Amino acid sequence: MSEEQHETVEKKTVERELIISSHTSEVDIALLEDKTLVELHKEKTNNQFAVGDVYLGRVKKILPGLNAAFVEVGYSKEAFLHYLDLGLQVNSLIKFKNMVTSGNAITMDKFKLEPDIEKNGKIGDLLKAGDLLPVQIAKEPISTKGPRISAEISFAGRYLVLVPFSNRISVSQKIRSSEERNRLRRLIQSIRPMNYGVIIRTVAEGKKVADLNADLMTLVEKWERCIVEMKKMTNYGRMVSEMDQTSVMLRDLLNESFNNIHVDDESLYEEIRSYIRTIAPQKADIVNLYNGKDPIFEHFNVAKQIKGFFGRIVTIRNGVYLIIEHTEAMHVIDVNSGHRVNKENSQEENAFLVNLEAATEIARQLRLRDMGGIIIVDFIDMHDPKHRKQLFDKLTEEMSRDRAKHTILPATKFGLIQITRQRVRPETEVQVQEKCPVCDGEGKIRPAILFIDEIENNLKYLLLDQNENHITLQVHPFIHAYLTKGLFSIRFKWMRKYGKSFKVVPVNSFHALQYNFQNANGDDIRI
Repeated sequence: MSEEQHETVEKKTVERELIISSHTSEVDIALLEDKTLVELHKEKTNNQFAVGDVYLGRVKKILPGLNAAFVEVGYSKEAFLHYLDLGLQVNSLIKFKNMVTSGNAITMDKFKLEPDIEKNGKIGDLLKAGDLLPVQIAKEPISTKGPRISAEISFAGRYLVLVPFSNRISVSQKIRSSEERNRLRRLIQSIRPMNYGVIIRTVAEGKKVADLNADLMTLVEKWERCIVEMKKMTNYGRMVSEMDQTSVMLRDLLNESFNNIHVDDESLYEEIRSYIRTIAPQKADIVNLYNGKDPIFEHFNVAKQIKGFFGRIVTIRNGVYLIIEHTEAMHVIDVNSGHRVNKENSQEENAFLVNLEAATEIARQLRLRDMGGIIIVDFIDMHDPKHRKQLFDKLTEEMSRDRAKHTILPATKFGLIQITRQRVRPETEVQVQEKCPVCDGEGKIRPAILFIDEIENNLKYLLLDQNENHITLQVHPFIHAYLTKGLFSIRFKWMRKYGKSFKVVPVNSFHALQYNFQNANGDDIRI
């Protein structure tokens, strides 16, 4: 993983809350910024191929034309490994793995590193079918594709990223002070074990050596657990799992503005408190166990926001709305002004104001849905180059909080802005359309010709078998007209047929094929 993948962007202080809803098979995690939903993660409790998991993979096939290989890791489809994802130290990794699996008692500090590989080499010169190789999940399986993997293994902690088989120390570019950069570099150099490279993250700024050393030792232990598992394994399989998504978010996002975590499961509550005590003991009290009657997402207004912010059409305000279309190759977002027109402004000014509102919502939608790959945004046309530049700056500013690596290209004269955003997990999808009460979600309804027969059969059962009297039949107004029209109506025929009287009452709120029976007291009769 690159340094950028492990960096958290913090532009300005916002109030963050984490709302965690636990179910049997998954945990739903909602991140709120100033009470507004900005990220939604659905973590399967049995997810075997999460980003960061380390596997011992077996090379299935070399693809010389692509300079890549298919690798078995246990997923239904082979993982994809490109030459550029091998990492410069892959020869050291292969040599170390061979020594460990052959029974040699080798330690990292005694291991002699191999020279770096060439950047333009061939994968077939390093690997062959049947080879076992430690790899890390870089992208989870998406759609019809298997996982994307890397042999450049790294472990992210709160303050540091550990890279085995390297002796390089890198400092985040976001730490501006040269004095602080040098201080951190000297500290890490004094505590770093041999043959471990370290990337110093932005949040390490100002931290003491004890905090950095504790983080470093935790990461070293993780790699050592990999070595222990590697010794036992004779076939492909998982060696070490990345932390669950909840812990990853806490590790990357926890700061002074992160002031509340609400969770509705007691065991998960204890886990999170325990984890926070290890990374930020002073903030352990921000974790709250929710015991309310309403579901936790209902109580914190998350459920309503999910329904409003997912789906094909997203309404912003003042009539402005987005249309979001998804294809296999890309995502397309269309900005529409709706009824938003200020007569005092020119058409250019109105378009500019609508586009600025849309930019804020688009940046949030990308995070919320975790949309990745190529995104094309069709803003309303603007002719003033100054407005196009201001729109680009606004979108860039809004997306600065996005932890995913992304690139934004300036607007074209047609109002199109192209965004590429890192995709490491499947896009978050929420079904906002509800099941049709008429067809029960099947897209088909009962035969209309049998509908009246069904009512008659139930009516007969109540009048004759249950000996009910003074029954009222409630139906849609159209059905009411059909049953009661004419001197010899269907209702009249049924009363003569069964020898009992009953009422038919129209109910405007009923759908066309809905009906209900009530007794003399006005109580509904369940059949």
